[in-house]
Amino acid sequence: MAKLSVELVTPERLLVDEVNVDMVIAPGVAGQLAVLPNHAPLITELEPGVIVLRRDDADQLLAVSGGFFEVLRNKITVLADTSERSAEIDLERAQAARDRALQDLSAPLEPGDALRARIALLRAIARIRAAERAGR
Repeated sequence: MAKLSVELVTPERLLVDEVNVDMVIAPGVAGQLAVLPNHAPLITELEPGVIVLRRDDADQLLAVSGGFFEVLRNKITVLADTSERSAEIDLERAQAARDRALQDLSAPLEPGDALRARIALLRAIARIRAAERAGR
């Protein structure tokens, strides 16, 4: 049976280089994507969220802050703005970042500042979800 290979790259590092992956779930801008082997070619933008790599009923969770997702001939390439494995996430720090962003959003802001606070909030929520789903 066919399997997927997955490469996830950020500007700082190659975070994932996996083979024999059964399924990838990713937060596309049009909604959640579930990719199985032999999927049609696809390129889409990612929203902040959690990427799931499933292999033999075991999940590897990664928080991603956005980027691009490509599927081509059973190879998935993710070019992420930032990304972390769930085990790397400092949950308390992510929760503090969420709280700061919520506090910032509760005050009147210039449009650019409001956008930055919303992005910070979405990034913090993605990190929290990845860590909590991994049982941390």
